[in-house]
Amino acid sequence: MLISILLMAAGLLVLGIGAELLVGGSSRLAMRLGISPLVIGLTIVAFGTSAPELAVSILSALRDHSELALGNVIGSNIANIGLILGITAFLCPIKVQIDLIKEEIPFLIAVSIALGVMLWDGRLGLVDGGLLISGLLGYLGFSYWQGQTTEVEDLALQPVVPKESTGEVYVHLIMIIAGLGLLIFGSDFFVDNAVELARLLGVNEAVIGLTLVAVGTSVPELATSALAAIRGQTDIAVGNVIGSNLFNILSVLGLTAVISPITSSPYFINDYVVMLVFSLLLLPLAKSDLILSRREGLMLLAAYAAYITYVGITA
Repeated sequence: MLISILLMAAGLLVLGIGAELLVGGSSRLAMRLGISPLVIGLTIVAFGTSAPELAVSILSALRDHSELALGNVIGSNIANIGLILGITAFLCPIKVQIDLIKEEIPFLIAVSIALGVMLWDGRLGLVDGGLLISGLLGYLGFSYWQGQTTEVEDLALQPVVPKESTGEVYVHLIMIIAGLGLLIFGSDFFVDNAVELARLLGVNEAVIGLTLVAVGTSVPELATSALAAIRGQTDIAVGNVIGSNLFNILSVLGLTAVISPITSSPYFINDYVVMLVFSLLLLPLAKSDLILSRREGLMLLAAYAAYITYVGITA
């Protein structure tokens, strides 16, 4: 059991390094090619921070551990809001941009509801995956159009996307390739040992996916938000979480379902409802004086702690 835990930790470390290389290399290459910083953040950076979830979920589905894949995404989305936003708001109140309230948060809620409808028959198949990917393409198209028609600076990009591109193109390409390689290698370690740990503990794979795997693959988002809080740029956390949650559903589940159908057991019903409730909570919390206060951050942390306790009791 100890060996499985240590190997999971090693896989998690490799996933974090791989995601960092992928995001850094991709964003710098895009900047060098003259692509809008807004588009970079809404595509490459958001996809990059969801890369661990994507790698773990696809590998899990291919190895017939689809419950681990679905639990990973649902658990990560809950952790992103309850744990990451909770910690960041508790460290320093978060200023919320009005655009997030008008567009991104409502879209996240709509996508979360659509996922529930797709899971009604107990599986995500090829058609469902295609619809999710279509939603992703539509969102990216809208983001690109928005970036071309507005001059509003997206503050969520500042700590991740460099203002100036440095180094030669081949260096960025090497970073991207190395990042992808580490993500594949790290996910292999992580999934194998997460499944083994579940077997040794006699715990359902879904529980491992909702807790250990979910929190583990949310490390890039947690690192970004924590750094933002330390630098006093706390509004970054909201955009980071919303973008990551959108990509987790549209990209991670969409691509995974296209590659291999994802089965959803009745076990996930309550967890899906929790994910939806956390997403719905974002709207009133963000609207209250356009600030997420320390008290609200503590409330999110308490709610997340209650959820983890519930998962542990019902495991």
